[in-house]
Amino acid sequence: MTSSPDLSHVDTWVFDLDNTLYPASANLFPQIDLRMKTFIAELLGVGLDEAFKIQKAYYHEHGTTLRGLMINHTLDPDAFLEYVHDIDHTVLTPDPALRQVIESLPGRKLIHTNGSERHADGVLEALGLQDCFEAIFDIRAGNYIPKPDPNSYARFLASHSFEPNSAIMFEDSVKNLKPAADLGMVTVLVQHETNAAAADPDIHCHHVIEDLTEWLQQGVYARNSA
Repeated sequence: MTSSPDLSHVDTWVFDLDNTLYPASANLFPQIDLRMKTFIAELLGVGLDEAFKIQKAYYHEHGTTLRGLMINHTLDPDAFLEYVHDIDHTVLTPDPALRQVIESLPGRKLIHTNGSERHADGVLEALGLQDCFEAIFDIRAGNYIPKPDPNSYARFLASHSFEPNSAIMFEDSVKNLKPAADLGMVTVLVQHETNAAAADPDIHCHHVIEDLTEWLQQGVYARNSA
C-alpha cells in the first residue's frame, strides 16, 4: 500500500461505485451478475450457462454487457438497467469512517459509474454517503457509452468542467483507469481478490491500494501537515 500519498494538488475527486466505495466481498455485485445472466437468458432464449458466456464476452469486448446487447440485439437499455439493478442494497452497511474522510476532502467529489443513477443512489444511501457527492455521472449521462471508452470520459469532463491534471480517480478496474491517466488524472486502483492479477505492472495505475478509507486518511493527514 502506498503511504502518505501526495494529494496537495488535487481539487477534484472522482470515484467509481461498485467494488470501489464498498468491498468486493459484499454480496451486492453478485446479485447484479445473476440478474444480468437471467435477463440475457430470457431475452435470447438460451440457457443460463450460455447466457453467462454471452454476458462475459460482451463485457470484455464492449466495456459493459449492456453495450454489447445494444450493439448486437434490439434492446431497450432502460429496461435492462431497471431489471438488473432491482437488487437488495441493504446487504451494505453504513461506513462512517469512509463518510468522514470523504467529507474532509477539499474540492469537488463526483461519481463516474457504468451503472444507473438509481443503483448509485441505492448504494450511497446504504453506505450512508448519499449527500457526500456533487453529482453522479451514470451510464445514461454517458449516452450508454461505458468506461473505458474515451468518449465516456470526454462526456464526463464536458458535463462537469474540471481540470484533469488536478483530479484523481479511484477504480477497481485496471482498464478503466487508462483513459483517466491519459487525460492527466492521478489514478488509484482499489485492489481486491478478483482483480489482483490484473494490476501488475500497469503503469497507468499510479497507486495500487487495498483499503480506500485508510489511504485517503493518510493522504488527507499528509496534505494538512504540509
